[in-house]
Amino acid sequence: MASTIRLRRSAITALALIIAATTALLVLAGPKPAYAAQLTQINNFGNNPGNLGMYLYVPDNVTTNPAIVVGNHWCGGSGPDFYNGSQFDEQADQHGFIVIYPSVTRASKCFDVASQASLSGTGGDSVSIKSMVDYVLANHGADPNRIFAAGVSSGAMMTNVLLGVYPEVFKAGAAFAGVPFTCFATDNGSEWNSECSEGRINRTPQQWGDAVRAANPGYNGPWPRMQLWHGVNDDVLRYPNFQEQIDQWTNVNGTDQVADYTDVPQANWTRTRYGGTGGQALVEAISMGDQAHNIPHPITETLRFFGLTGQQTGSAEIVGAASNRCADIPNSSTTNGTQAQLWDCSQRSGQLFTRTAAGELKVNGKCLDAEGWGTTNGTKAVIWDCSGGANQRWNVNANGTITNVHNGLCLDANGASTANGTPLVLWTCNGGSNQRWTIR
Repeated sequence: MASTIRLRRSAITALALIIAATTALLVLAGPKPAYAAQLTQINNFGNNPGNLGMYLYVPDNVTTNPAIVVGNHWCGGSGPDFYNGSQFDEQADQHGFIVIYPSVTRASKCFDVASQASLSGTGGDSVSIKSMVDYVLANHGADPNRIFAAGVSSGAMMTNVLLGVYPEVFKAGAAFAGVPFTCFATDNGSEWNSECSEGRINRTPQQWGDAVRAANPGYNGPWPRMQLWHGVNDDVLRYPNFQEQIDQWTNVNGTDQVADYTDVPQANWTRTRYGGTGGQALVEAISMGDQAHNIPHPITETLRFFGLTGQQTGSAEIVGAASNRCADIPNSSTTNGTQAQLWDCSQRSGQLFTRTAAGELKVNGKCLDAEGWGTTNGTKAVIWDCSGGANQRWNVNANGTITNVHNGLCLDANGASTANGTPLVLWTCNGGSNQRWTIR
């Protein structure tokens, strides 16, 4: 049976307790917008050996055969905390998928990523979460081919466990500050493994891959893709665990540990891709040189990796003829007034634009906009809430130019520069290659 609970939707600023000797994980989130859909607690969802709570968010505009995202909280948190402290529900409102928020009820509020039962799928939290997924498949007509998991800290460890135990269920995962599948295993009933948390377990890619394969004897289907995020200065689940996870999921997916693609999505971050160069490579790993354990959680980048935004919704890159770089919204921001720029093409969500029937160029739910209804050379090309105004409508012309309906000016790489970070502006059309674009 289901009972709806209405929660106070305020900013979550501090999320407590990992366990005794660890630090707190900090996640920042602004106030939630009001929607008719509510977080719902589900009771009696099925086999629940982990005694977890289940919370469910079904958006008002849920699609037919929706995707499922399982959002796993941190130690000391809960399903409602993760709902309040992340933007999965807001993205669900935009893209029509369903979010499951498992919630640990035991005193530590940490997921069971250590017991043999949970690591084998014979009991514990992994079985409870699989029951939640089965409940949504049975009761909401969800798509069994689009089930994903994501989590932070303990939730990142649980994401590794879910993909390791149920590769036939989960198509991809995103782990923010986690450890490899089986790294946290203990044989004394403890929930904590200091050797793993301190980054002192160093296995070969083959050994890590064998741990996943051993949990799935006879399985010969496709293995889940994995997106990994880790702060270099993490003092809770230390940074060596980042490479160990890369080793594990590249080996499972049958690729080597040599990156096929490397870029810098923002200052002090390095992104590597394995088994492909595009936005849905087999493994994508982001090392954050300026972060400790309190890492940010860029939801849109995760949903892009899952395929829940971008190309699945008819989006495309806008590529400059002169630079061969993409029109890009820095850090895939959704903040009104963020100016577009040139950046190396990577298929991240901030580079995937959808041209609507009205002539808008939409990216991450915002519209490309001639700032302030400007009509002069140098008017900034920014993103803004879609309003239907002529300053947000664009003509894509046969000669490769993109002109603003309001002012007739061309989308222009400022100063004819081709470098990463070149701001995009509007300028009198002059035939220059910095004003010609390919939509692909």
